[in-house]
Amino acid sequence: MSTAVAIVLLIAVVAYAIFAGADFGAGFWDLIAGGPDRGARSRGVIEHSIGPVWEANHVWLIFILVVLWTSFPPAYASITLTLYVPMMIAALGIVLRGAGFAFRKVAVTPRNQRILGGAFAIPSVLVPYAMGAMAGGVASGRVPTGGRAGDPVHSWINPTSIMGGVLAVAAVAYLAAVYLVWDARRLGDPAAAEYFRRRAVGAGCAVVVVAAVSVVVLHADARYLFDGLFSRALPLLILGVLCGVGALLLLVRGAAAGARLLAVLAVASIVTAWMVGQWPYLLPTSLTASAAASPNGTLTAVLVAVGLAAVTVLPAFIGLYVLDQLGKLPDEGVDDVADRQLDSPRQADAVEPAGADDRT
Repeated sequence: MSTAVAIVLLIAVVAYAIFAGADFGAGFWDLIAGGPDRGARSRGVIEHSIGPVWEANHVWLIFILVVLWTSFPPAYASITLTLYVPMMIAALGIVLRGAGFAFRKVAVTPRNQRILGGAFAIPSVLVPYAMGAMAGGVASGRVPTGGRAGDPVHSWINPTSIMGGVLAVAAVAYLAAVYLVWDARRLGDPAAAEYFRRRAVGAGCAVVVVAAVSVVVLHADARYLFDGLFSRALPLLILGVLCGVGALLLLVRGAAAGARLLAVLAVASIVTAWMVGQWPYLLPTSLTASAAASPNGTLTAVLVAVGLAAVTVLPAFIGLYVLDQLGKLPDEGVDDVADRQLDSPRQADAVEPAGADDRT
């Protein structure tokens, strides 16, 4: 039964990497888009792309934490006791980027827009890096079991964690750029589509280089995961590489729809290969999934809850994503009073607060 719950956990991790990863990657492109005038076109596509769905995507993270805590409490305790620093960075970053994204829409002055834009974009890079560093700390066996706290510094500042963080940032940037090519075309902006297509190709090449270096690092620093990747997880690894190369070739030829599907399959295959590579351990090579599992009664309750969620929450998610892709959802927020004042003095008069005449 612990294997079934572990598969559920794997599916949730893959879903979070695909959906929320694209959100974080969009923040990366927002960060390097340039000044207000130069980056206006690309930022417009980014806001249209992630505006209706960015909050929903983090439901997967909450689901992962709840399932891990409930079903494998020794692993959850060890991870949180050891990797609390990157976890805090990730948590604060998620809150900050959300606030920055939401309030930038209603900011009036360029100075406030830049500040709030930075609050959205900078954590969009820090959060995936912190999560990749945590994955590297776990994969390299630097998280001890038995409710003991590991080294709070070296557990996430080490060769495997650094490469994990860099690879995570590169992967989400690549995934987001591929999505944004599609979204720009859907919005009828061929110039923005070409802008993101070139960046998707560049990010894809960067992922290939970082992944190649990561293999060398894993061989020296995380040997158990390295051996697992090139044995039981090798088919998934090959599938991920083929999908990634196929997506790059399609992008070079200007195809967006097929490239998006292959990019998603590439990321999903690599994440799955990582978890299969370190199986049966949750904490290589000290804590297996079966040893960390809660009693069968708890696992049964978790699986029942997952089944209920599948029939109640998943249809809502599917409906949200379908409506978003069909362009049936409005952008987040409404026109701000201050925006209308700047756009039209007459409109400013029309929206003057009630009671103003009474005060005069």
